Amino acid sequence: MTDTPFKRRLAVVVSGLCAFLMLVPVAAHADPDTDEQGIDSALSEAIDDYIEAEDALNTAEARQDDLNDSIKDTKDSIETLTSEVNDFAVAAYLNGGIPSTMSVLAVGDPTSAIDGLSTLSYLGDQSGAKLQELIDAQVTLEAEELALEDEIQAAADALADIRDARDAAAAAIAADGTGSSPGPQGGNARVPDAAPRNTDGSWPYESCSVPDPTTGGCITARTDHALKQAIMAGFDRYTKCYRSAEDGGEHPRGRACDFSVDVGGFVGYATGESKTYGDNLAYWFVQHADLLGVKYVIWFNEIWEPAAGGWRYYPGCGGGSPSCDHTDHVHLSML
Repeated sequence: MTDTPFKRRLAVVVSGLCAFLMLVPVAAHADPDTDEQGIDSALSEAIDDYIEAEDALNTAEARQDDLNDSIKDTKDSIETLTSEVNDFAVAAYLNGGIPSTMSVLAVGDPTSAIDGLSTLSYLGDQSGAKLQELIDAQVTLEAEELALEDEIQAAADALADIRDARDAAAAAIAADGTGSSPGPQGGNARVPDAAPRNTDGSWPYESCSVPDPTTGGCITARTDHALKQAIMAGFDRYTKCYRSAEDGGEHPRGRACDFSVDVGGFVGYATGESKTYGDNLAYWFVQHADLLGVKYVIWFNEIWEPAAGGWRYYPGCGGGSPSCDHTDHVHLSML
């Protein structure tokens, strides 16, 4: 396969992926402070690599769309010109072709007759030449299309590998539990990747089958996706998802996570910067509920449910504890 600028960019991204995959397991045994910095840096680099690989794939796919349009236009032109050439041939045959011109030369101005015949011959030759040019162009375009398909497949495979590496870095941060990011401010958080849906747009049923990096229990694939996407958006503080001892609720089914708004654990009633962090996180889940598959969000004595039309009062479980009132963490439940 011929070397192209696209392939060279792809090679650079894949090389970065290999370097990243070597970094993550080493970081797990480093000094805690160095570990956190290394994991955060690895995630940032993995996200950048993913964006670059995604852009490369999108560019190649856009080129493929343009190429398909060019092939279609060329085929349409070939069809039109073929029809014109056929018409020309039929007309020449019905009129007796070149031999009938002898009668033209015998009557009238011979010079005019010869000019007319030369013009007809020229037009026929030009149509044939143009037709051949279009056929050659179609062959070239189709060959380019086949080469581009190989590049797109290679880019898609690389993107999948980089996505896995990116998600592994996010899972490492969730498992570490010591994230201290202030979180994105003013609604400037990263837009999450959409969680997979059925072909009819509905959400597939998912069991508690994915390892929960925050507890060692299990969560659903959709919950795992939301957890990692939140971390990638900058919400990386202490989080716990699976909880087997709870009676009822979404945690035992792997469909819920509690995101602390403080660094290192569930500290207590949120104020100041911690309250802002929680506000931003709750807003982010609500803003992207349709992409992630959010069932409801609880934060600061309020619950948000799409079916209920938005936020409403949430009474907690009495006693005014931060845990019950959800004033020390944002609760996320998934469909």
